[in-house]
Amino acid sequence: MLDTFLNGEYYKSDEARVSIEDRGFLFGDGIYEVVRIYNGHYFELGQHLARLERSARKTFLTLPYELSRIETICHELLQKSGIANGKLYMQITRGSAPRTHEFPLEAAPTILLKVSEVNENQLRKNKIGVTALTLPDERWNHCDIKSLNLLPNVLAKQQARSQGYYEAIFVHGQEITEGASSNVFVVLDHKLTTAPESNRILLGITRNVVIELAAEAGIPVEERFVTLEELPTASELFITSTVDEITPVLSIDGHTLNGAVAGEITGQMQTLFQQKLSMSCR
Repeated sequence: MLDTFLNGEYYKSDEARVSIEDRGFLFGDGIYEVVRIYNGHYFELGQHLARLERSARKTFLTLPYELSRIETICHELLQKSGIANGKLYMQITRGSAPRTHEFPLEAAPTILLKVSEVNENQLRKNKIGVTALTLPDERWNHCDIKSLNLLPNVLAKQQARSQGYYEAIFVHGQEITEGASSNVFVVLDHKLTTAPESNRILLGITRNVVIELAAEAGIPVEERFVTLEELPTASELFITSTVDEITPVLSIDGHTLNGAVAGEITGQMQTLFQQKLSMSCR
């Protein structure tokens, strides 16, 4: 099974090799995307590729191919892999060169694509509900770029997991920004509230879909930062991501929400999301 594409060739994942001088390895000098696969189809691949191009532009990174060619490679790889339900990981770095901080003049970008399965059993459990812990947002000021520099996210996620929570939710001052690997939606007064577009959050593809679906269903959406003071008044809270889709948060910092069951609006959004998946990936 060929499940990996690296710099123009298809491989089995355990046969692909990257130079130890690759700047993604040495500096985290690169960008990435993760795309879900349902029934042999990519979900919102176009949006992911557009965000990849945006991240490349903001980091002055030259894509090795036109987006149309990358899209073609995505489909060829999916066909070669034989995977019907899973995820695609895309990573592009500035390439391999002797280690210096400034951009190398002649390095060719490294492009890696890998298709793999997801843990469907764990995802089904997550849809019932998870717990979350708030932590200070100590990341850099360009969270809108989907870069490889994820150490603060890794440390926050590990702290949450080590204390028995599923997700870490970042707080900047008193304002909730997003999760360590997700966007956050809070239901206040029957209205969906989520952090606005800015350099302080990543504009998640699933986040965008949720906002669109809510608008079509007549569910009010307000894009603003929710404060810690408002959390006790929240009736529901859920996180969104490419892999976790729409996941209810049943408690945050030990405070139970909605009797520790998924709320009505959360359930409605899960249903609308699944309907969109059925229509888009069939």
